[in-house]
Amino acid sequence: MFPALETEPKQEALPDPYEDFMYHHLQYYGYFKAQRGSLPNSATHQHVWKNNPRYLLSGSFGEREDVIPDPLQKEKLLWPTCLSSAVHRQLDAVSRDSLMLGSPLLKSRQLLHDEFGEVNPCLREPRDLFAAFSSSGALQAPRWPTECEVIKENLHHIVPTEGSYFTSSRVGGKRGIIRELAVTLQGPEDNTLLFESRFESGNLQKAVRVDTYEYELTLRTDLYTNKHTQWFYFRVQNTRKDATYRFTIVNLLKPKSLYTTGMKPLMYSQMDASTHNIGWRREGNEIRYYKNNRDNGQQLFYCLTWTIQFPHDQDTCFFAHFYPYTYTDLQCYLLSVVNNPVQSQFCKLRTLCRSLAGNTVYLLTITNPARTPQEAAAKKAVVLSARVHPGESNGSWIMKGFLDFILSNSPDAQLLRDIFVFKVVPMLNPDGVIVGNYRCSLAGRDLNRHYKTILKESFPCIWYTRNMIKRLLEEREVLLYCDFHGHSRKNNIFLYGCGSSDRKHWLHERVFPLMLSKNAPDKFSFHSCNFKVQKCKEGTGRVVMWRMGILNSYTMESTFGGSTLGNKRDTHFTTEDLKSLGYHVCDTLLDFCDPDRTKFMQCLAELKELLQQEIRKKFNELGQDMDLEGSWSDISLSDIESSTSGSDSSLSDGLPLHLLNTAHEVNQKTKMYKKKKKKPLQTRKQRNEQYQKNNLMRELKLTEDVPERAGFASTLQKQPTFLRNSENASSSTMRNDKPRLNELRGRDKGTSLDPSKMASLILTKNKERMQTEKPGFTVSCSPKRSTNPSQEPVPDMKPNWSRHRYPATKRGRATMTVYPSLHIYTYP
Repeated sequence: MFPALETEPKQEALPDPYEDFMYHHLQYYGYFKAQRGSLPNSATHQHVWKNNPRYLLSGSFGEREDVIPDPLQKEKLLWPTCLSSAVHRQLDAVSRDSLMLGSPLLKSRQLLHDEFGEVNPCLREPRDLFAAFSSSGALQAPRWPTECEVIKENLHHIVPTEGSYFTSSRVGGKRGIIRELAVTLQGPEDNTLLFESRFESGNLQKAVRVDTYEYELTLRTDLYTNKHTQWFYFRVQNTRKDATYRFTIVNLLKPKSLYTTGMKPLMYSQMDASTHNIGWRREGNEIRYYKNNRDNGQQLFYCLTWTIQFPHDQDTCFFAHFYPYTYTDLQCYLLSVVNNPVQSQFCKLRTLCRSLAGNTVYLLTITNPARTPQEAAAKKAVVLSARVHPGESNGSWIMKGFLDFILSNSPDAQLLRDIFVFKVVPMLNPDGVIVGNYRCSLAGRDLNRHYKTILKESFPCIWYTRNMIKRLLEEREVLLYCDFHGHSRKNNIFLYGCGSSDRKHWLHERVFPLMLSKNAPDKFSFHSCNFKVQKCKEGTGRVVMWRMGILNSYTMESTFGGSTLGNKRDTHFTTEDLKSLGYHVCDTLLDFCDPDRTKFMQCLAELKELLQQEIRKKFNELGQDMDLEGSWSDISLSDIESSTSGSDSSLSDGLPLHLLNTAHEVNQKTKMYKKKKKKPLQTRKQRNEQYQKNNLMRELKLTEDVPERAGFASTLQKQPTFLRNSENASSSTMRNDKPRLNELRGRDKGTSLDPSKMASLILTKNKERMQTEKPGFTVSCSPKRSTNPSQEPVPDMKPNWSRHRYPATKRGRATMTVYPSLHIYTYP
């Protein structure tokens, strides 16, 4: 496993306690399965690592991977196209200079060493709990659900300037041989298109050829659901240049779309990219979005159709709903940040948590080091996140623009890092991004409806994000929270906020969006913003963070289409447009926190004027006149604004699918159990009346049989002794042809009750009760038991009968005496 060890003479040395502990720890949790003797100890460690400085032992979730001599070589094998030549040179420099040990007697690996091998008294960065990559680690390959087939190709595009619920995952997806394409070309003249989407973020379920150059396409719904078909991303091969093709997606679910107002699909040609450096571009003609006539009886489908002419013969082209931004793209970007010696000083990459499939959810903390503890404590925080909805890749492009600027050496960026602590979660739903979902995670639920969840195991990304923000609020003030999204039915970029009823901060939540509209007038529309808190949006990130105490809590919606404003009017948004908005967010933050409050107060006055105009407009529509000079500020803003036009949250609400199935099984078992049980009476009063009626009828029957029993009891010759066990006393039966009667005796063997006297006493008492009680009802009479049960009952006192009933057993014509119970009990 370690070739250098074979040429090295054996050295006797004491085991390192730290190494011994880590060896047992990693072996216990399944992260390391090599032999103990194959590892170098502290004494032999220096020479081995100087001659062969870098080894990697990587693995995750119990899976063992081979030891690779150079992790950077593994990165190049995994992702050969995602790193630029500059990044490769940077990584080679890190490979030469890192992990150098000093003295052979030094056993600590936490001290840094300079290039001459001397000890530098400075501790290393603490090791992360999870395997977030660093300069000495490899990229983490995306983990797929085990039922997903994945082609063994690494796709990279240039940017122009089986079960019912998720169970397990692995790198590479499904084990075994990947199925070949359903269509095999018959020769060079065969012009059939070859479709493929089994790659990262791809989504296409099937393609049906209905004519020579016409294909009907069916999208895959979000994994483990039957909803959310909007995002598509697939590959087409074997193209013909001079032909006009028609593609029709037949199972879209949204009744409205920007395709009806001029939006076009995106196309990418590999030949154009390699020869002319042309990347994604908007293509398509005769675009229509209409209702599908074929109805499955459960939900309505809509069709998107367009025609296309490919630029080259035998080309490989891709089509997408919007510019893709995959989990691997994010990892390549973060790796370049980590390996940048300047950016890594003020940007710390940590692992927030693991997703359901085991993919890392990254957390970036960006701030300049403070000179004093007081300065560090005085910094306010800003929290940004993106891709909670995996099909809204425009959020990732805005996030990339923000990170490009905040990590730059611009004076404004340095000032922002001086006064703020930025907490950034660039991809909240990596599982959904990897498998090509549009809206849900592998739990089959919309994560942006579960920010109030307590199910940490089912929604780990959301739970840990909310918990991180909760801890952050305990440390410092959070000035702003913003979650980046995409919108499929409205143009431009806008914000959803939360209106405050606090008069002290009245309209303050609208200042930041208004400033942003002034800084990006051709992209951002303030009139499209909405600040109404709807009940169906209580589980969203912006509402939950607002209720936690963040006044400026927003959802940023960026269109899949383009702009209707200024110089960008009637144009599609490009990735550069979206990245520029990330810069404008930083610029607006500086304006919003400017010590000179002139801009802030001007925006506040303008907001009041705009609100007055909106109120007048509403009253004019209602045909009413109102004087707004004094009382206009008392009008509820929620009555003025309409509801947001976001997606229906009820489509993806509820328990995760695996718990939903369990709850369904429990409900079915409960229903079956209830069917077997006798239907109880409705009220306690009815139960008491029924019990008393049954008891009365039993006593009346016993009263009629008393004379016969009394005459028969006089013929008894032998009386059994009293049994102390109540079960034996209550279950004695006749064993001979002659009838036998259980005799009640006291605890003293010398006393007993005469059966003839007992029968006459029963008859007398029952007649008295029948005369005094109303017919149909029995009075409950339960005197306390006598402390001496051996005494005979006096005439004025009711006998203390046992509470057990004595069943009568018939053999032939013999009848056993049954003693009635005079105590009536009611069920609670």
